[in-house]
Amino acid sequence: MPFNVLYEMECRLFKKINRHFERKLWNAYFRTITNIGGAVLEILLVLFLLIFAHGQLRLTALACAVSLTISHIVVQVFKLCFPRKRPYLILDGTNHPINPLQDHSFPSGHTTAIFSVIIPLILFHPSLSLILLPVGLSVAVSRIFLGLHYPSDVLAGMLLGSVTGYVCFLKIVIPF
Repeated sequence: MPFNVLYEMECRLFKKINRHFERKLWNAYFRTITNIGGAVLEILLVLFLLIFAHGQLRLTALACAVSLTISHIVVQVFKLCFPRKRPYLILDGTNHPINPLQDHSFPSGHTTAIFSVIIPLILFHPSLSLILLPVGLSVAVSRIFLGLHYPSDVLAGMLLGSVTGYVCFLKIVIPF
């Protein structure tokens, strides 16, 4: 399948999600949930776990911290190597918040961050997936809804965060 066809499909999916921006309840939800994937809340959550957790949960918190750090570095490198403009700058009629992000779009840093932290927690206690996966997916969709990322940016972030979280959990928690 040619690249242009994939891009057109991606743009159609982006517009289907982003067109609901004016719905007040959805807008309030996605503007709120997107912050959970932001650096400040992710770092605070991991620090909280590192300070107060014990035993295997503390090792899991360490895996979350290492995963978040490594994935953040990889995101910054990718943004330099693949300087993709955000969809609100390219696609006419895109809805977006006032003062949107100005850096590059690929991959989604918020999505990468949330998945880099939730995957070790889910591996530690699988029943947490009932809460954490919907939160992670909501953060991912919020990035498209808010006009800040293409679906492929979000998918790349999910993959990067998940792989990093999985590997860090295996290397840090499983040996003990």
